[in-house]
Amino acid sequence: MRCPFCSNEDSQVKDSRPTEDNTAIRRRRICETCGSRFTTFERIQLRDLIVVKTNGQKESFDRDKMYRSLSLALRKRDIETEKIEKIVNAIVRKLENSGEGEIRTALIGQYIMEALANLDQVAYVRFASVYKNFREVKDFEDFLGNLEEK
Repeated sequence: MRCPFCSNEDSQVKDSRPTEDNTAIRRRRICETCGSRFTTFERIQLRDLIVVKTNGQKESFDRDKMYRSLSLALRKRDIETEKIEKIVNAIVRKLENSGEGEIRTALIGQYIMEALANLDQVAYVRFASVYKNFREVKDFEDFLGNLEEK
């Protein structure tokens, strides 16, 4: 594993243990050249997923991008990072188990919206405002009106 500090190719594993939800292995490493310590995560990947954007453009699925989106929506909310990680893992598992190699962004957005609706209403509205491309206050009012009806 390449050291993120000095780019040396060799590092030694000092500690290895499963994550809390048993979806990854957490490894503490030390660089043999500079002595820096860092953590890596090893996850099972069932298949390579390709994301199809609304404009038809395709790109490789990036779980970190989903994590950042959720973190941004949940910023300054009282939600632990482990909870965000569990949501991301659950969505990734759903996508991998769907049997599809190409996933539309709309499906990913739908899964995130469902998870946020059950977790935190403020984060749900934050994410929806970007995902549904709210342009004016009326868009928020309509969305909140529909939310209250549910």
